[in-house]
Amino acid sequence: MKYKRYTIETTTVAEDIIISMLDDLGVEGAQIEDKIPLSEDELSGMFVDIMPSDLMPDKADDKAYVSFYLDADEDHEQLLSSVRAELEDMKSYLNVGSCEISVSETADEDFLNNWKQYFHQFYIDDILFIPSWENVENPDHSGMTIHIDPGTAFGTGMHETTQLCIRALRKYVKPGCKVLDVGTGSGVLSVLAYKFGAGEITGTDLDTCAEAAVSDNMSANGLEDKGFRLIIGNLIDDENVQKEVGDGYDIVVANILAEVLIPLLPAGIKCLKPGGIYIMSGIIDDKEKDVVRACEENGLKVLEVNRQGEWVNVTASKKA
Repeated sequence: MKYKRYTIETTTVAEDIIISMLDDLGVEGAQIEDKIPLSEDELSGMFVDIMPSDLMPDKADDKAYVSFYLDADEDHEQLLSSVRAELEDMKSYLNVGSCEISVSETADEDFLNNWKQYFHQFYIDDILFIPSWENVENPDHSGMTIHIDPGTAFGTGMHETTQLCIRALRKYVKPGCKVLDVGTGSGVLSVLAYKFGAGEITGTDLDTCAEAAVSDNMSANGLEDKGFRLIIGNLIDDENVQKEVGDGYDIVVANILAEVLIPLLPAGIKCLKPGGIYIMSGIIDDKEKDVVRACEENGLKVLEVNRQGEWVNVTASKKA
């Protein structure tokens, strides 16, 4: 099969947000190229094993390129129109660079598997995350092990926003509690919530591709009989989705951009029981105050704000 490679010229500060946007639109196979050198910790093996020398630049700058691949034989004009509209909207609040999109055609190759040489098992605190094609390297590991394959850009656990959510879930999930995972993606947060003791979990997502990804990752972790419920649709303004999701949740978790988290708040809060916990991440640092203010304006009590890199997690509670 032949693919067309579409490359967006952007900035390093916008690259993660663009990757997330593409993921929300159902794009798989996205990749980032920039000139930010890897840290010593990254090189030591947490995220990569051996990085080719041509991917280790001598001089950093703020330019970045986000590429994604689409079947060359299909018409993707509607999708590309949505990508351009999203990029144009981002310009109002973020330095996204030129956002010029170039296109080229790839040779027949299984490019979707090429990233496997860079994705290896890693830890978040004492939790081991391991892809299906690897065996556990540390024979002394006795803690929790999560089997996860990165089918889409977000959802492996590696990204800072996901790590912040994982730590918050670990703190607030109680045995048998009821959890709503908004924007569930690959299902990694729902998998962790089950492992932490949740008894009932519902997920929502805009992308039908989430159905297969969640099913695979639930099965890989022995959770296929837990009764996880996935609802496709927009919780913000779709009354049918809101009705199907219901209420009485102990925890709502949403790892989405601030621009979505804020309008989501009224609908998300309705899903919570009094005293319930609302966990939000995907917040770039300069949007922290906006999210905190929106929480307070919607009647939530902010319990804690945590940061990792340039990303922020806000955890709040619904007043009893």
